[in-house]
Amino acid sequence: MWFFTDEEKDLQRLCKDFAQKELAPFAHAHDEAESFNLNAFKKMGDLGVLGITADPEYGGAGMGAVAATIVMEEFGKACAGSTLSYLAHSILCVNNIQNNGSEIQKEKYLPKLISGEMIGCMGMSEPEYGSDAVGIQTKARKDGESYLINGTKMWITNAQYADIAYVYTRTGEERKNLSTFIVEKGTLGFSVGKPIHKMGMRSSPTGELIFENAKVPKANLVGKEGDSIYHMMKNLDIERITIAGISLGIAQACVDQCIKYAGERKQFGKHLGSFQMIQKMIAEMATETEMMRSFLYTTAKKYDMGEKGPSMAAQVKLALPKMATKIALDAIQLHGGYGYSREFPLERMMRDNKLNEIGAGTNEVMIMIIAKNLLKDLKD
Repeated sequence: MWFFTDEEKDLQRLCKDFAQKELAPFAHAHDEAESFNLNAFKKMGDLGVLGITADPEYGGAGMGAVAATIVMEEFGKACAGSTLSYLAHSILCVNNIQNNGSEIQKEKYLPKLISGEMIGCMGMSEPEYGSDAVGIQTKARKDGESYLINGTKMWITNAQYADIAYVYTRTGEERKNLSTFIVEKGTLGFSVGKPIHKMGMRSSPTGELIFENAKVPKANLVGKEGDSIYHMMKNLDIERITIAGISLGIAQACVDQCIKYAGERKQFGKHLGSFQMIQKMIAEMATETEMMRSFLYTTAKKYDMGEKGPSMAAQVKLALPKMATKIALDAIQLHGGYGYSREFPLERMMRDNKLNEIGAGTNEVMIMIIAKNLLKDLKD
């Protein structure tokens, strides 16, 4: 983008090179095996991106939403599943602790999370509460100098590998009385349930977090009891912007693959690229991808400049994943039988991107948020 700083341009080049060496060559194998590219994830610590939005004093890069989105796009082109795990760690866990944790909590956890020594996850969704995040029923009650947590978290990215979990709980009867705790692996009463097998993002581990009188020290309460609704909504904005970056990466990868294929594949004695219908498909996909890029990075830039709000994040989260799914389906169509087979990466990209229309708020929830804000002054 024209407004990228020199630092952001350097980050883009660094991430592109890393993705092509450490993610792309292994994406197919990890998708097939439903395995996690732990080796590459650990190397992201050396790359300096696991704490992209965290303060330098803890080892972070001290950058913003634009930089985080650059990482998502470049990694997303190569392996969307690995990128989702990166997002869960860097945005859902690290960024939350950076913004909401106490100085003691930040000093204790951030350096190890940012170096890659520890892996993080976030526990929000539950078996009966996905879109209605404020309705969660996992409860925490005081027990002397500790809290006892009971409940189950569902669809948790990095669950099986996480050393700490940033967990939302209910600490009062009121609907908005939510509190957050940092729960360490090995905590008595805390366990990880069965792995969840998915249609896409198969190289990103997903599972359950189970709390059965899990005893968590009072020192691990983030902020004050009952004030986490604000933390939750605030972090959802940057999560929705950055997850759209994965969709942008997928769309660009589809366009690149189509251009390559159209120049190599012959039908009726001609290269596919010489047929006007194929030209039309590629031209439209490339144009749609550039529209996505402009919308996304403009939104991320506004966020970094302090122009924030749920409607802005919801709009980009609604538009980009939907458009990326269309582009991936068009790319499959252009490739014919090869596009439908696992010999080419397009079917994986389409499967992976579908998650982005569900995670961090479904398309339907995004529509509700946008409409509510646009029509907030409407009278009955």
